[in-house]
Amino acid sequence: MEHLEHRLEQVRRIKTAELPGPKSKEWDERRINAVARALSPGLPGYVVDADGGVLLDADGNSFIDFASGIAVTSVGASNPKVAQAIAEAAKHLTHTCFMVSPYASYVEVCEKLNAITPGDHEKKTVLLNSGAEAIENAVKIARAYTGRNAVVVFDNAYHGRTNLTMAMTAKNKPYKTGFGPFAGDIFRAPTSYPLRDGLSGQEAAARTIRMIEGEIGAENLACVVYEPIQGEGGFIEPAEGFLAALIAWCREHDVVFVADEIQSGLCRTGQWFACDHEEVVPDLITTAKALAGGMPLSAVTGRKEMMDAAVVGGLGGTYGGNPVACAAALAALEQMEELRLTERAQGIERATRKVFEPLVAEGIIAELRGRGAMMALELGKQKEGKLVPDPELTSKVAARLKAAGVLTLTCGMDGNVIRLLPPLVINEDLLNEGLELMAQFLKEEAS
Repeated sequence: MEHLEHRLEQVRRIKTAELPGPKSKEWDERRINAVARALSPGLPGYVVDADGGVLLDADGNSFIDFASGIAVTSVGASNPKVAQAIAEAAKHLTHTCFMVSPYASYVEVCEKLNAITPGDHEKKTVLLNSGAEAIENAVKIARAYTGRNAVVVFDNAYHGRTNLTMAMTAKNKPYKTGFGPFAGDIFRAPTSYPLRDGLSGQEAAARTIRMIEGEIGAENLACVVYEPIQGEGGFIEPAEGFLAALIAWCREHDVVFVADEIQSGLCRTGQWFACDHEEVVPDLITTAKALAGGMPLSAVTGRKEMMDAAVVGGLGGTYGGNPVACAAALAALEQMEELRLTERAQGIERATRKVFEPLVAEGIIAELRGRGAMMALELGKQKEGKLVPDPELTSKVAARLKAAGVLTLTCGMDGNVIRLLPPLVINEDLLNEGLELMAQFLKEEAS
């Protein structure tokens, strides 16, 4: 991987005797008094600066960032070209609302997404604020196009925290508990989970299709919504052929296939989109997270005839496609190309596999999976042909890493998966330091 120069020193350094340090501890006391209890940050430090692969807290502690703000800061948390674009845009207008008085940057972002998303068919795009909002609008578009209501989602899926997307999300705690009732006409189908089901892609797809045809009926189905690599559910990569078979069935039955690439898209998996791995083309694709380099922006991009199905005025929102966020997106997308972030993601995968594949062979890790800079370690032991998850080991390792200055995230329905989401601009020496420390702690805690 090419070494990149960054503004901040790219080092892991814990300066305070304990975490959080005194300044961060003071801020955390203020948080407890001022912020809703449900928001409980994971990092033991209040971030005042970030660049490349590090987060700097108020006490001068420098953490290796293996989270990227949940896959958002792919081009870096303070990418100079993105920051410059934001500042320049804000000089002229911070808001007008595209539905009221339009501006060019909204159109330019749509044109760019139409060009880079999978497929060479005619496409159109609508811009929104968050990933959940993109998913909701994709469902609206599919329903308007088909005239049907039912939506199929999958085991382990995560699609957001709004009422509709909570219904689409699988995991109860902390996302859904106490927040119902949820939107109706949402049906959950079995997915492909090779480690646990042992099925080929074709076998898993056949099981899914049987369920859809038997319990819902294609004639009632507006869309199938699928994460090509599941995110919060555990970075589950379906068996080869599952995705292609599912899309083929959708085409045959005029069902809209929606690819949720909010976490996996935009260079994260070593290609522009995770769908590119199997060369499959979704009807609609949702993006967010890395799209605007940290600014709130999301999108639905899809087939022209589908995107035009909603009535005039039926899509939109006050802040959707904000001009400052659009300027940031144009700069971030340009940086993805200039810095060759697909190649850097592939380099991150090679480094990750080099460190952790030996631990799979030793039985310390049940599975290393994912692609590019979207990799996961599932922890547990096989017993009588079934995986027994180990969330306790997962929590211990994650806690030790934070204390040592490495921020990681856990995920999975059983809480037994460590996910790796470093910024794609992280340098190799810093990446390797964090990976080696994780491997060391895994070995020590598993022994």
